[in-house]
Amino acid sequence: SFTEWELVDWSEQQAVFNFLYDSVTLTVGFGPPIDGEFFASRPSRSIISLDFESFLDEEQAPPSSCVVLRLILQFIESRGKWQEKCPTVHCLPQALFDISLVVNRCRILGQELEFLKRWGAKFHLLETDIKDTEVKLVFSSAAAFAKFDLTLALSHDYPSAVLPFSVHTHVGNIREKEIAAVLSSVPVGHHYLRRIVASINQNLLLGPK
Repeated sequence: SFTEWELVDWSEQQAVFNFLYDSVTLTVGFGPPIDGEFFASRPSRSIISLDFESFLDEEQAPPSSCVVLRLILQFIESRGKWQEKCPTVHCLPQALFDISLVVNRCRILGQELEFLKRWGAKFHLLETDIKDTEVKLVFSSAAAFAKFDLTLALSHDYPSAVLPFSVHTHVGNIREKEIAAVLSSVPVGHHYLRRIVASINQNLLLGPK
């Protein structure tokens, strides 16, 4: 269910895979056949290079697409030298799966950010501002007499890791302590960011109960 790649080319010299609507390309360079080893009923080959390239126009792309790309590239760089981990064609399916898993999760994160930009007012979310790999959420509620910024640090581990955060209060008494209590009750997992926003709205912004 995490096949996020598209095979563009496979020849004696190389294989080319596209990810994320052709915004990231992986080119795998093949070496000579390996004696006595086979892959898909054909002689297996050594891999001499794995090169990633980004084609996203960050000046034209929406901020949500830009942060998704940054997180994917963050993951790619965090793995170090891919060729050392993937020396033969036998290792390629696992590498494609690992990349696809991160692409899938980051793509869903991008969809969450777009959802919050469009429907954030339903959750007293005044603004969703993306900078580098951080997202600043500006909440404002007259009923709770509160306005504050919640800045979350995103990473390629999303949504399986708790997000580091900071709070800046403009109006009212909702501060880091109150936010931390709400965030601690939201488990990591699918639609983590959306659930964080919904929980803050439900527990802090609907006014006196």
